Amino acid sequence: MLLQSPWTPRLANIEANAAERLVLALADDITEGRLTGGDRLPAHRDLARKLGIGLGTVTKAYAALERRGLTRSVKGRGTFVAIHQSHNDRQIDLSSNAPPAALTARILARTLTGISRKIDADHFNLYAPPAGHMEHRRVLARWLETQGLMVDPSHLVLTGSARQALSLAFDLACGRQGLLLTERITYPGAIALARRKGYRMQGIEIDAQGMVPAALADALGGTASTGSKAVYLTPTLHNPTTATMGVERRQAIADICRRAGAWLIEDGVYAASDPTLAPLAAEAPEISLHVNGLSKSLGPGLQVGMLALPAGLYEAAEDLLQDVPMAPSALSCMVVEEWLTTGIISSIQRDLRHEARRRCSLAVSLLGMSELVSQPDAYNVWLPMQHDDADCFASAAAATGIN
Repeated sequence: MLLQSPWTPRLANIEANAAERLVLALADDITEGRLTGGDRLPAHRDLARKLGIGLGTVTKAYAALERRGLTRSVKGRGTFVAIHQSHNDRQIDLSSNAPPAALTARILARTLTGISRKIDADHFNLYAPPAGHMEHRRVLARWLETQGLMVDPSHLVLTGSARQALSLAFDLACGRQGLLLTERITYPGAIALARRKGYRMQGIEIDAQGMVPAALADALGGTASTGSKAVYLTPTLHNPTTATMGVERRQAIADICRRAGAWLIEDGVYAASDPTLAPLAAEAPEISLHVNGLSKSLGPGLQVGMLALPAGLYEAAEDLLQDVPMAPSALSCMVVEEWLTTGIISSIQRDLRHEARRRCSLAVSLLGMSELVSQPDAYNVWLPMQHDDADCFASAAAATGIN
């Protein structure tokens, strides 16, 4: 006699087709521990009848869960939860803006199996060119295309992380005496890099869409002509405020930088969360240095950075990279190629967006403050407060075991 499934059938409350809603409902309950390793899922026909959906829809959803490594099917017995997780004594670490875990051992094992059939040993036997192997640059250019940015692979530099790509962009755009203009509140990692390199910095006023065009125009108009000028900003899901620029704001910023003769350094590490908004680099490719990476959009362990450059800066980038090569792991690039080929990237991104929205909703329900700023696709929410209040908030959280 077959064991009954402990799962209460439901569909996720999102705008999607029935198969995607079923996948997300089961994935949530598995990753949150409501279903544990070895638990049996409902039989296909029973589940289809209870939810009022087609048998083919259930089959498609179960197949998607198995591809992700969350379930396994046993011939003649049924489908079972495949992962074992411990939900006891977990440390709650909110100190970094990391995406939710979406990769399983089964996904990685299947990926490595696929890679092993077509691996190029020369990528491991030979040193990579300064900007990365051309084959890998073509692969990452395909990734950027999914975000609305068409890039000539010969103008794309690959690095070991987005932070390295940002460091290289600062060196190219600012030089020794350059001025870096950023949002008044900006990514702490960028501030640390700029200070370490000794660049002059100037904060620009921000609003609900990020950097204010009029304030930027005033700042660029009032700066001395000596030295390079570069504007660094994050137009999509700005860290930490979660602000996202609309189309008109992006066009205005690009026009101002173009007229002022300033380089535009675009941090696009969160751009994959909203591919409907074209990057600034698509609006002004001749002045834009577009920084991107995979750790925020696919997983922190996938350390691949990208820097898309105007044609005029590529040779200078190669010169800098001769001294400090930054090419990423060949294996990481091959993982991306395998995922693009098999289509698993879209599945991972869909799951990440669903989890981000779930967490955002949870944060809003728990904090419930009128000052709270949230974007459904962001990995964080923004709660403005005075410095002393922020210290008290952090201390109170630490006392409860939250870092």
